[in-house]
Amino acid sequence: MTDPEPTVYEALGGPEPFALLVEAFYRGVETDPLLRPMYPEDLGGARERLFLFLLQFWGGPPLYNERRGHPRLRMRHFPYAIGPAERDAWLKHMRAAVDEVGIPEPSRTKMLQYFEQAAHFLMNREDTP
Repeated sequence: MTDPEPTVYEALGGPEPFALLVEAFYRGVETDPLLRPMYPEDLGGARERLFLFLLQFWGGPPLYNERRGHPRLRMRHFPYAIGPAERDAWLKHMRAAVDEVGIPEPSRTKMLQYFEQAAHFLMNREDTP
């Protein structure tokens, strides 16, 4: 019998890489003229929510669900106009964060594939004005 493959959370050794990823991602968002207006002035809450979501999604503790309930990503993002430009900007910052943190393979590929799918899934406009 073979051991089950570790979760991304286990493979990365716990929460620290996710905290670094979130910080790197939001450094990009802070200066992005397209994305920054979509966030509140204080990014602390957004940072915490993304951190908790990523921990849970990648096999860590279910803290997001405990604090906020089911993620319901489409519903939570619907108030924001997310078209191709917003999707691409978000992906640019997330890819840069993954690279900056140095997420190792195979976790890197798994994460980038998920982020690509999620970014497309959250689009709610064909094009934004």
